[in-house]
Amino acid sequence: MAKIVTFGELMLRLAPEGYYRFVQADTLGATFGGGEANVAVSLANYGLDAAFVTKLPKHEIGQAAVNSLRKYGVDTSMIVRGGDRVGIYYLEKGASQRPSKVIYDRAGSSIWTAQPEDFDWDAIFEGAEWFHFTGITPALNPTVAAICLDACKAAKARNITVSCDLNYRKKLWTRDEARKTMTELMPYVDVCISNEEDAHDVFGIDAENTDINAGKVDHEGYKSVARQLMEKFGFKKVAITLRSSISANDNDWAGMLYDGENYCFSKTYRMHIVDRVGGGDSFGGGLIYSQIMGYSTQDSIEFAVAASCLKHSIEGDYNMVSVDEVKSLAGGNASGRVQR
Repeated sequence: MAKIVTFGELMLRLAPEGYYRFVQADTLGATFGGGEANVAVSLANYGLDAAFVTKLPKHEIGQAAVNSLRKYGVDTSMIVRGGDRVGIYYLEKGASQRPSKVIYDRAGSSIWTAQPEDFDWDAIFEGAEWFHFTGITPALNPTVAAICLDACKAAKARNITVSCDLNYRKKLWTRDEARKTMTELMPYVDVCISNEEDAHDVFGIDAENTDINAGKVDHEGYKSVARQLMEKFGFKKVAITLRSSISANDNDWAGMLYDGENYCFSKTYRMHIVDRVGGGDSFGGGLIYSQIMGYSTQDSIEFAVAASCLKHSIEGDYNMVSVDEVKSLAGGNASGRVQR
């Protein structure tokens, strides 16, 4: 069974019930989530050996975060314990034309204060086939970025496949900071996951015939983005997500996978959204699973997009679906009729 290692921050998610605004809420629901942790949960649910690496406090909130992964079968044995706090993000769900909002409270968290010597990458990567991280993690601070670089170098030395979701977060760093740091990391990456906004914000790569703010990019524009990314960094594969936002509740969702020869586009889903946080991570988890399992380029992008489509119907960061459910949707069973 393939072993996948992911590295990042696991945060406490605090959110008002339903569509209440922050200023309305008297209570906040508490769950856990974070980009790379979300990917690990998806892969564990698909039956693969997925390990998540981070640093968390030894106290009860840190343990609750660890337990949230253990319950789904994620290997937490390499999580470093120490520091004083779990990072927090507050989520206010958008509705109709009102967008969702995220407020971060993560400065000084355990992973924020981590040092390179906290992580023995040779031991962590023992038996691993795949390593995944996102652009959110090196955005935390230069020391964590250096830890990411150490991990990428150690993975490459072991011929481990490396994937990265660019995931630019303007609340964490500037475009110039992102470009400098991510450019140093990209030579170690085999599979790049992006969208037209991330490619523009991080690397200044623009799609042809594009209006990012209106969410309008034609297929040739996506091909251009993937081709430019591959030519610039030598990736083996580039996956692009295609989101057309009708409103906060309704999106059209599709994807494209470029393998250097073929541009394969998935079918498009019209989604009514329950919770979109973690949607990109579930795409990444689906892509990694399908690549490890040897799917064709077309079948791989269909699986990744179907997995992500289903995540948009599920509360919380984690994608609670099985391989069979994803395959059913990818195969055309999209009616949502009751299964009896």
